[in-house]
Amino acid sequence: MPHTSATEELEILGTGGGAKPPSGPGGDGDGPAGSRSGMPQRIYVTGITIGMAGILMFFMAFVSAFIVRKGVGSDWHAFPMPRILWLNTLILLASSVTMVRARRFFARDDREGFRHWWAVTTILGFLFLAGQLIAWRQMVASGFYLATNASSSFFYVLTAAHGLHLLGGIVALLYVGSGKLKRLTLATATEVASLYWHFMDGLWVFLFLLLLLGR
Repeated sequence: MPHTSATEELEILGTGGGAKPPSGPGGDGDGPAGSRSGMPQRIYVTGITIGMAGILMFFMAFVSAFIVRKGVGSDWHAFPMPRILWLNTLILLASSVTMVRARRFFARDDREGFRHWWAVTTILGFLFLAGQLIAWRQMVASGFYLATNASSSFFYVLTAAHGLHLLGGIVALLYVGSGKLKRLTLATATEVASLYWHFMDGLWVFLFLLLLLGR
């Protein structure tokens, strides 16, 4: 305006136009200007997608070896499937449901509800791992060890490999739940963690069916 003084114009320039970039859901700054590391947040989603593809290839190599080994050997003996694996599977499927619920609360900007269901998902993850250890003890009690025969060896290797990868997912859940994010915004962190968690759930269902039907 013609009446704006030079001092007022300098003040406006000094504040960068007086407007801040809009924040994403929950005020985390999830737009391009909201990246805390100067890196677009979608790169993390791409990264976890590539990581999951690598994990899938890793497990498919084991599955191929499982199928080939069963077909060429005469020493393949069925083992009693630990019953707790059925409960473990239900626990892990339930954790995917609670994960979806947590993200819905996050989308509504209800942080209390989000933290509650996120914590429930984390607890279910720990319960699943505890159940896997019980399954191993049941295998040992039945007289099936890692080196007993090829079928039991694959059982231990596949469940252990999945358990270690799932433990990585639990660490991610704990990291997001702590709220001490440095590079990722909360919205991106929840998306990356949930993608990985659902992937590990689906992978376990596949492995469980493989062990159940192929033993």
